[in-house]
Amino acid sequence: MRIPMKSLIGAFVSAFCLVAPALAETPAAIVEEVQGKVDGVEFMDYVAPGKIIKLGPKASITLGYLKSCLRETISEGVVLVGAEQSTVQLGNVQRVKVPCDTNAAQLSEREANQSAATTFRTVRSDTKGAVPPKLPTIYGVAPLVQAKSGSTLVIERTDGKEPTINVPLKSDIMVRGKFYDFAKAGKSLTPGGSYLATLGGKRYAFQVDASATSSPTPIVGRLLRLE
Repeated sequence: MRIPMKSLIGAFVSAFCLVAPALAETPAAIVEEVQGKVDGVEFMDYVAPGKIIKLGPKASITLGYLKSCLRETISEGVVLVGAEQSTVQLGNVQRVKVPCDTNAAQLSEREANQSAATTFRTVRSDTKGAVPPKLPTIYGVAPLVQAKSGSTLVIERTDGKEPTINVPLKSDIMVRGKFYDFAKAGKSLTPGGSYLATLGGKRYAFQVDASATSSPTPIVGRLLRLE
């Protein structure tokens, strides 16, 4: 027997209300792709646990989970966003684990500044054999940077010589008004390199995985949230 869509959504909401107090309101996933009629979200939206997404016939959506590094491609049906993966009814879901670093996607401003300060102390130290700190890692050479338009993004390499990148973040080059995509701009970093991103008074140290290539990379694996 086919369950009416309205009843199914009501059941989803009731089930979620039982666990909602235990879940934070922080984003759980980012919408990496939308095809067809999808109600409630758009490309590059963040979605929090408890978000319900309705997909029309032949519609699909791709979600990249920030904590579990799961990339879900969901076709049709109703989606209930969870903390680490979705619950899907009346549709199909394909999940794959992708390389990502939750510290790169969810680093707080305080942690970002501490990470940058630690990196500078290590780089400038005269102590031979000093072990650099483990930095948040992106798995593509072209990061996707979340930042406010109107400021200037500066990225400089900290473990070698490389031209400094200065990008005035004008609204016409920002994706959805809040993301600067290095891939779209034709810019890239060096695999294995360590970098410092500066945006206003915020500094963020990170590194590019040594095996990163210029091939298309899932958004969740190259996302840097600088705001």
